[in-house]
Amino acid sequence: MLERAKSLLTASKRSDVPPFIVMDVMAAAARLEAAGHRVIHMEVGQPAAAAPQIAIRAAQAALAQGRIGYTETLGIPALRARIAQHYRDTYDVDLDPARVVATTGSSGAFILSFLALFEPGDRVALANPGYPPYRHILTALGCEPVLIETSAETRWALTGETLIAAHRKTPIKGVVVASPANPTGTMMDKAALSALIATAEAEGIRVISDEIYHGLDYAFPAVTAAALSPNATIINSFSKYFCMTGWRVGWLVMPDDLVRPVERLHGNLAISVPTLAQIAGAAAFDGRDEMERVKAGYVENRRILTEGLPRAGLDRFLPVDGAFYLYANIAKFSDDSYDFAKRMLAEAHVAATPGIDFDPIDGKHFIRFCYAGSAEEMTEAVERIGRWLKG
Repeated sequence: MLERAKSLLTASKRSDVPPFIVMDVMAAAARLEAAGHRVIHMEVGQPAAAAPQIAIRAAQAALAQGRIGYTETLGIPALRARIAQHYRDTYDVDLDPARVVATTGSSGAFILSFLALFEPGDRVALANPGYPPYRHILTALGCEPVLIETSAETRWALTGETLIAAHRKTPIKGVVVASPANPTGTMMDKAALSALIATAEAEGIRVISDEIYHGLDYAFPAVTAAALSPNATIINSFSKYFCMTGWRVGWLVMPDDLVRPVERLHGNLAISVPTLAQIAGAAAFDGRDEMERVKAGYVENRRILTEGLPRAGLDRFLPVDGAFYLYANIAKFSDDSYDFAKRMLAEAHVAATPGIDFDPIDGKHFIRFCYAGSAEEMTEAVERIGRWLKG
C-alpha cells in the first residue's frame, strides 16, 4: 500500500529539468533582506523602472469599467494591429496583423512555438552560453537541445558554419537565435543574421528569433528576422524595453500556415492572455519617450560597469552590445561561479547570477551582472565588489 502511494506522488521524468538558478539567487537575496541587510540586485533581468504611465492608465481605465472577460485567443485586435504597426515604424517591415499572436510573455511564446514547430525527439540548436529555459522547456517537451559553442571570433553568436557542422553529425530540426543575447549582451549585425537564416532554411532548419531585448541596443540597431524571412518565427515581449515583466504579455510573429496551429494550442492551454495586460501592451507603444529615458539610464549604468569593474578586478568581459547584461570572466578568482556568486552575496551583499545557469560547459568561469537598476546602485556595487575582491 505504501509503495502504491509513493508511486502516486512520483513526478514525471519530463519534469526533471534543472532549476532556473537566477530564481534561487533571488530567493537567497530576499532572505538576507529579511534579516535586515541591504542587497544590490544584479541577478534577475528585470528593469527597476515601472511600465509606461500611459500603459498603466489604460489598464486602470479598463478596470474601472468593471467586467474583465476573455479575449480572442490570438489577442485583442487593437494589440495585434499595434504590434504590426511597430514593425512598420521600427523596421520598415509590412507585417500582416493576422500573423501576430499575443502570449503570456516570451515564456508562453517559447512553449507555443516549440509545440507548434517540433515533435518529441527533434533536435534544436542553441548558442552556448544562452538563456536556460530554452533548453529546459525543450527537454520538458521531449526535444533534444543541441548546445553549440560560441567564441569571441564570432562575437559569441551562432554561425551558419557551426550550425551546419552540427547538422551534418545528426540532423537538426530547428535553431533558436537571440540578438541582443542573454547572458552575453552581444548582438548580430544584419549580414551575420541573414547568413545564418539563409543557411538554416536551405537545410530545412526552422528559425526562431528571440528578440525580447530589441530596443535595448547600443552598438548598432537590432535587426528583426521578420525583415529577412517570412518563414522565421519571431518572439518578443513587453517585459524588457517596456519594463512590464510582471504584466506577462508578449507576442509571436508566426509564418502564415502556423498561425492556426498556434491558435489551437493556445486556446487549449491558456484560452487567452490576461485582458488588462493586453490593453496595457497596446498603449505602451505610445510611451516610448518615457522608455527612452529609462534606456539612457542603462547606457550610463553600462559605462559605470565597463569602467568600474576592471578597477575592481574583473577586467575580462564580453562585448556589452545590448540588453542590460555584462558577462564577466572570474577565472582568476574562482573556477566555481556558483560558489563565487554565493560568497559575493553573503559577504558583499551583491546578487548576481553564476554562469553555470547559462553555460553547463564553461559557465563555471563566468558571472552575469544585470545593470537595470539605478546608477547609484551600480556605483555602489562596483565599490562593494572591489573591496570584497581585494579582501
